[in-house]
Amino acid sequence: MPDSVVNAAYLLAATLFILGLRGLSGIHTARRGNALSSLGMLLAVVITLVDRKIISYELIVIGLGIGTALGAFLALRVHMTAMPQLVAAFNGLGGGASALVAGSTIASGTASTVELQAAAAGAVSAFVGAVTFAGSIVAWSKLQEKLDWQPRNTPAQHVANGALVAGACALIGLIIFDSSWQWPFWALVGIATLLGLRLTLPIGGADMPVVIALLNSASGLAAATTGFVLNNNVLIIGGALVGASGFILTTLMSRAMNRSVASVLFGTLAPAEGGPGDEIYEGRVTSASAAETAMILGDARSVLIVPGYGMAVAQAQHAVRDLTEELESRGVNVKYAIHPVAGRMPGHMNVLLAEADVPYEQLYDLEKLEGVFEKTDVALVIGANDVVNPLAREDPSSPIYGMPIIDVDRARTVVVIKRSLSPGFAGIPNSLFAADNTLMLFGDGDTMVRELIGELKTLG
Repeated sequence: MPDSVVNAAYLLAATLFILGLRGLSGIHTARRGNALSSLGMLLAVVITLVDRKIISYELIVIGLGIGTALGAFLALRVHMTAMPQLVAAFNGLGGGASALVAGSTIASGTASTVELQAAAAGAVSAFVGAVTFAGSIVAWSKLQEKLDWQPRNTPAQHVANGALVAGACALIGLIIFDSSWQWPFWALVGIATLLGLRLTLPIGGADMPVVIALLNSASGLAAATTGFVLNNNVLIIGGALVGASGFILTTLMSRAMNRSVASVLFGTLAPAEGGPGDEIYEGRVTSASAAETAMILGDARSVLIVPGYGMAVAQAQHAVRDLTEELESRGVNVKYAIHPVAGRMPGHMNVLLAEADVPYEQLYDLEKLEGVFEKTDVALVIGANDVVNPLAREDPSSPIYGMPIIDVDRARTVVVIKRSLSPGFAGIPNSLFAADNTLMLFGDGDTMVRELIGELKTLG
């Protein structure tokens, strides 16, 4: 195939990637952005396979068929609550694929046939890819609750990790010096895998959104370096876009949790040491029934709904939309307060509410919420915990102190729908539950919201 045709196709694919990312920045254009990015990837894959003559046309068609069927199966089968796990798995597979491509390139030649660029890029790709793969496996395991959510710092953690990084740098130097030596490459993969495990295992569930964004960025970096190994421009561009956008997202998530990017990179996220909360809750928690809560909502002029991961688990987003419509039919002004890390991955709540056709104009982020709660009659918290915990604002000893929160406690009345008083991902009690203006509505999110709708309708 002529180089001009290949380069033109790669340019078109890269343009589709950029337009796709732009589309993903908004709720209304997200589906179109996803379609454009997918089309760009399809074009890049097909052109690469045809141009490089890697496999026959028959195998290309078979591979596209199998991949399309598997992708469609996952898209239809995976619930929105499991989307963070799927993203973590994709990050890991991308990193693992990059490491394997780097290994096959280096193993295919000797020092005289493998160019310096390929050897250097292959070593870096293998290192970053293996770290990403191992870290993503741990992230998936924690998201799937196969591993403990609580942070666990190992003795001399930073010293050991520093030693692993130093050893990896030495092995990268050996690979560049003489790529015909195979043992340094596999030793590098082993050290990188161990480092990925050690970096991710200590991190608790409260910080998992930051970890997912960081691993996404790392998978893009691994892909970009693999592009240098293969001399493939579109892979370099695509990997760079993923790496850069992932790092920007990591920065935004860190800021939303009052963490520094450095603390995420070096695993210094503070562990939670919260107790069961008896000293906070004892004798101070006020529970309410659906009927009582419906009367309060029916008399309100403004209601601000704060969704959390509990809403995702209960699959209550459609019921919440129905509640919104019922309240609006009564003249109640309804808005949604969205915290960047309310779920287990960035944008989780936005996607869930978009799935339920909640108007984008009703979603308010932290910047738009300043001064809103003081004018709000009822704040309805559905399954959120750490992101509405006043201890982040009031208690310097709290592990989440300084994290920007949604100040629901400043509303006239707060109603919290939650199964129990169990702590959130940070593992600490929530003083909001015992506040004088808070009512606890215990139960499953979807069930309780539908009961509220039924009670509102009986009020006439």
